Amino acid sequence: MTAAHLTLPFGTWVRVTHARTGRSVDVLINDRGPFGVASRVIDLSDEAAAALGILSEGVAPVTLSVLSRP
Repeated sequence: MTAAHLTLPFGTWVRVTHARTGRSVDVLINDRGPFGVASRVIDLSDEAAAALGILSEGVAPVTLSVLSRP
Protein backbone atom coordinates (compact mmCIF):
# COMPACT_ATOMS: atom_id res chain seq x y z
CA MET A 1 0.00 0.00 0.00
CA THR A 2 1.22 3.47 -0.85
CA ALA A 3 0.70 7.13 -0.02
CA ALA A 4 1.74 10.66 -0.93
CA HIS A 5 3.28 13.13 1.54
CA LEU A 6 4.65 16.64 0.99
CA THR A 7 7.96 16.32 2.82
CA LEU A 8 8.78 12.73 3.82
CA PRO A 9 11.42 11.13 1.57
CA PHE A 10 10.32 8.58 -1.00
CA GLY A 11 10.80 5.09 0.42
CA THR A 12 9.71 6.07 3.95
CA TRP A 13 7.37 3.61 5.69
CA VAL A 14 4.62 5.25 7.75
CA ARG A 15 1.94 3.81 10.03
CA VAL A 16 -1.33 5.69 9.51
CA THR A 17 -3.89 5.34 12.32
CA HIS A 18 -7.51 6.42 12.06
CA ALA A 19 -8.08 8.70 15.05
CA ARG A 20 -11.65 7.57 15.74
CA THR A 21 -11.43 3.81 15.19
CA GLY A 22 -7.80 3.04 16.04
CA ARG A 23 -7.40 0.98 12.84
CA SER A 24 -3.97 1.33 11.29
CA VAL A 25 -2.16 0.50 8.09
CA ASP A 26 1.50 0.69 7.01
CA VAL A 27 2.14 2.55 3.76
CA LEU A 28 5.16 3.38 1.61
CA ILE A 29 5.62 7.01 0.59
CA ASN A 30 6.05 7.01 -3.20
CA ASP A 31 4.49 10.31 -4.32
CA ARG A 32 4.09 14.00 -3.39
CA GLY A 33 0.88 15.57 -2.13
CA PRO A 34 -1.70 16.39 -1.02
CA PHE A 35 -1.62 19.93 -2.38
CA GLY A 36 -3.87 22.89 -1.66
CA VAL A 37 -5.23 22.15 1.81
CA ALA A 38 -2.76 22.48 4.70
CA SER A 39 -4.89 20.36 7.06
CA ARG A 40 -4.51 17.28 4.82
CA VAL A 41 -1.26 15.62 5.80
CA ILE A 42 -1.28 12.45 3.66
CA ASP A 43 -2.98 11.11 0.54
CA LEU A 44 -3.60 7.37 0.78
CA SER A 45 -3.99 4.89 -2.04
CA ASP A 46 -7.50 3.45 -2.45
CA GLU A 47 -6.29 0.14 -1.00
CA ALA A 48 -4.89 1.82 2.13
CA ALA A 49 -8.01 3.96 2.60
CA ALA A 50 -10.20 0.86 2.27
CA ALA A 51 -8.09 -0.99 4.86
CA LEU A 52 -8.68 1.89 7.30
CA GLY A 53 -12.39 1.93 6.49
CA ILE A 54 -12.29 5.53 5.26
CA LEU A 55 -12.70 5.07 1.51
CA SER A 56 -16.26 6.43 1.55
CA GLU A 57 -15.37 9.29 3.95
CA GLY A 58 -12.88 10.90 1.60
CA VAL A 59 -11.19 12.81 4.45
CA ALA A 60 -10.68 11.47 7.97
CA PRO A 61 -8.61 12.36 11.03
CA VAL A 62 -5.42 10.29 11.18
CA THR A 63 -2.11 10.24 12.99
CA LEU A 64 1.22 9.32 11.40
CA SER A 65 4.17 7.42 12.84
CA VAL A 66 7.35 7.04 10.81
CA LEU A 67 8.46 3.39 10.90
CA SER A 68 11.59 3.63 8.75
CA ARG A 69 13.38 6.03 6.43
CA PRO A 70 15.38 5.10 3.34
